[in-house]
Parts: sequence; C-alpha cells; structure tokens
Amino acid sequence: VQLQASGGGLVQPGGSLRLSCAASGFTLDGYAIGWFRQAPEKKREWVSCISRSDNFTYYTDSVKGRFAISRENAKNTVYLQMHSLKPEDTAVYYCAGSYYYCSSRAADFDSWGQGTLVTVSS
Repeated sequence: VQLQASGGGLVQPGGSLRLSCAASGFTLDGYAIGWFRQAPEKKREWVSCISRSDNFTYYTDSVKGRFAISRENAKNTVYLQMHSLKPEDTAVYYCAGSYYYCSSRAADFDSWGQGTLVTVSS
C-alpha cells in the first residue's frame, strides 16, 4: 500500500496549484483520503478529507472556499486543487489514507505518502 503526493512547487500569492495523491497496491475509492501539511517549525496540520464511499468533503477553516478535494477513480488519484494561495499556505503537503472515516487526526490514518513542497512567495 503506497501513496505518492506530487504537484507541489513555487507559486506567487494568489496563484493556484493542484496536488495529486496517487495510489499503488490498492484502490483509493475504498479509503478516506486526507491531506495534511507541515510548515517549517510547526506541527502537522490537517487540511482536508474526502470520505470513503459517499465522497463527502471536509476542510479546515483556513482553506474553505479556496481548496477543493476530489477523486478521479479511473486514475486512482485524489486531488487537492488550491486557489488564492497565501504565503501562510507554504508547507510540505502529505496525503494519507484511512480505511474507515475521515478524521482531522493524523493518528487515524494508516498509510502515508511522502510529502510535496508548496512554496507561496513573490
């Protein structure tokens, strides 16, 4: 069971990026998928989650209205579309899978990918 996050990069404030979380060894539609981020010298923070069967979506308050999480089952991939990026969104972003429910707690996720760095700077 492996997850791989990609799509990070350098973007100017107000710009957009789309992160991808691809799976190998299992099908993502059987899992709740969460995105977390960790900025330098800060704790890991939950960002968003898409539920396992009914695709309900959840967001931390700071990204509501700017980020959107979605699935593309044909590609076995979950996306995090990020708009109106701010310098405070700068972090390493991680995707994680849970066989059960969406959660904002990292400990509730079983499988983690390596992170992808998002830098928002002019």
